Amino acid sequence: MAGEGRKAVRVLLPLPLADAYDYALPEGMEAPPGSFVNVPLGSRELTGVVWDGAAELPLSRLKPVAEVLDAPPLPEAVRRFVDWVAAYTISPPGAVLRMAMSVPSALAPPAPRNGWQVSEAGRLALAGAGGRLTPPRARLLAALAGGPLPGSVLAERAGVSPGVLRGAAEAGLIEPALLPDAPAFATPDPDHAARPVLSAEQAAAAAALCAKVSARAFSVTLLSGVTGSGKTEVYLDAVAECLRQGRQALVLLPEIALSAQWLDRFRARFGVAPALWHSELGGRLRRVTWRAVAEGGAPVLVGARSALFLPFPDLGLIVVDEEHETAFKQEDGVSYHARDMAIVRARLSDAPAVLTSATPSLETRFNVESGRYAELHLPTRHGAAGLPDVQVVDLRQHMPPRGRFLSPVLVQAVAETLARGEQAMLFLNRRGYAPLTLCRACGHRLRCPNCTAWLVEHRAQKRLQCHHCGHAEPIPPICPECGAADSLAAVGPGVERVQEEAGALFPEARVLVMASDTLPGPRAAEAAARAIEAREVDLIIGTQVVAKGWHFPHLTLVGVVDADLGLAGGDLRAAERTVQLLHQVAGRAGRAEAPGRVLLQSFDPAHPVMRALVSGDLDGFMAAESEARRPGNWPPFGRLVGVIVSAESEAAADRAARDLGLAAPRADGVEVLGPAPAPLALLRGRYRRRLLVKARRDVPVQRVVREWLARVPLSRDVRVQVDVDPVGFL
Repeated sequence: MAGEGRKAVRVLLPLPLADAYDYALPEGMEAPPGSFVNVPLGSRELTGVVWDGAAELPLSRLKPVAEVLDAPPLPEAVRRFVDWVAAYTISPPGAVLRMAMSVPSALAPPAPRNGWQVSEAGRLALAGAGGRLTPPRARLLAALAGGPLPGSVLAERAGVSPGVLRGAAEAGLIEPALLPDAPAFATPDPDHAARPVLSAEQAAAAAALCAKVSARAFSVTLLSGVTGSGKTEVYLDAVAECLRQGRQALVLLPEIALSAQWLDRFRARFGVAPALWHSELGGRLRRVTWRAVAEGGAPVLVGARSALFLPFPDLGLIVVDEEHETAFKQEDGVSYHARDMAIVRARLSDAPAVLTSATPSLETRFNVESGRYAELHLPTRHGAAGLPDVQVVDLRQHMPPRGRFLSPVLVQAVAETLARGEQAMLFLNRRGYAPLTLCRACGHRLRCPNCTAWLVEHRAQKRLQCHHCGHAEPIPPICPECGAADSLAAVGPGVERVQEEAGALFPEARVLVMASDTLPGPRAAEAAARAIEAREVDLIIGTQVVAKGWHFPHLTLVGVVDADLGLAGGDLRAAERTVQLLHQVAGRAGRAEAPGRVLLQSFDPAHPVMRALVSGDLDGFMAAESEARRPGNWPPFGRLVGVIVSAESEAAADRAARDLGLAAPRADGVEVLGPAPAPLALLRGRYRRRLLVKARRDVPVQRVVREWLARVPLSRDVRVQVDVDPVGFL
């Protein structure tokens, strides 16, 4: 370490650390900001990133950087994004960096690929020197005329056995060679297919988005429009323009693993599939994709929310499809909303962001009305399709028979639809057979031992399961509380129970259940879509996964089994989320020439949500919902920060929550509610208490919360999770 040429650098490690650590660069080693390096930390050696800014400690006190890795550096825009997300979410920067370094194996260069090439002796043999070649060897050398090939490919192209290849190598006619790196992903062609015929409104919106991409500057545009209005085709025009500009495009989908139809549309438009990023990818493909993105070899990537943290060197467009979806909110670890962070990522990359939705969130509508975002609106469905007719079935007047959940009105509508040879859908946003199992003898309810939650019966698998922690157990033959036999009863319906009822009512119908349990990944989703499109399915029964962008041209009836389901409880966004979900589900009906019909089963037909869905006046509903929040400074007119205290001991959780409550900030424009037990007061074996910070929009709420938490010492067994801009309150 001696010498005048030594430098000090800051290295951020992917650990929940508040700041980067200082290290010394040995003489002759170069590691500009963004370089991936191995550094010592205690007795370990870890990989981190050389961070921006000057080191503060003297060189004499610093440990040396061990190695600079042969990997593309983390771009400046990504480093700034990590810092921004950490500050906004009140998270350690290292914890955010860990999301950008989610595939450590991708930091190693790909292993060299070995093959064969023609040797000098082989070239002479081809020229006729040194005797005649046998026909197999001649074909072998001819196959290598275009350059080196892997052995298996070479043997196949030449039509020879592996023994002929070995003999040619022993004769010195071919020699080992390193193969050039093949591109991980084919480049989508913006002019591969004729552009779809767009309506005047679609063409105008597409031109506006393309102009924003060409400007190579930050902007945010809401692309709104009724379901089936062609929003996807419009923003794919912007993706095509991004490709012509030579920049990378990122499209975020709420359920990328269930987007088989979207991917088919992309292939038809651009000739090849895009790169994908989601939790179902295997380790090898994740490594290849991460590296390809970093090297600029993935021109278009379609992914889930975590794709925001991939190391794009030249991001030219971000699209957030179905921006209102709560699936874009990350609840565990670093809590962030991908829609909002996508805006930041676009700004740091000088790129336009496009948000699309038929039912935009109130936050996005507020930003449009305040002039922060532009809006392009598509008012009608594309082609000959019209909007479905929506009606409410009053369950007080049309009660299902005892033990059933489908009203006579809905049963008749399904029967008539199937008789016409059309497809129908029954929607219930509840997995399993029944959400609750209780004992008829003593009233005991079977609950999860780790969570404040009832166990859901999955009758087909003969098990009870908690959908929060994953705990599962067999259905007991007797009540575990009183010992009564044959006394356990399923209460309420899940999709499996609706399937059972539909099977009894429509025994000839071919039924498909679409839920996260039955569609575990992309292949299952693709198979389901193919079966429905091929009319191999008559009746679809599904949870919220059926609401996400599917296009089934022969589906003409949607029946919502329990339209009131999402309205229970005191959730701030319950009505907004329910109207969004049910409008999206209703939008699956009548997307081709045949008219669509939607029946909503409800005990409260006069509820504003039901009236909005029947009238189609979603704008009026959202305006009323917005005005109801304004007086109390609830979002989008104010800010919320959730603070969740948890511990394995209930007393420790109560004590920590009490101490935080006593030290709560009392600044102007800030109100702290709680502490109180969380609705899920026990989750995964930890007791939970909640506090909620409510502040005016002009209050620097992150600074307030950070200073508040720093004032209260907590024991090591207590965890505090901060959720800025929460979308749920469990």
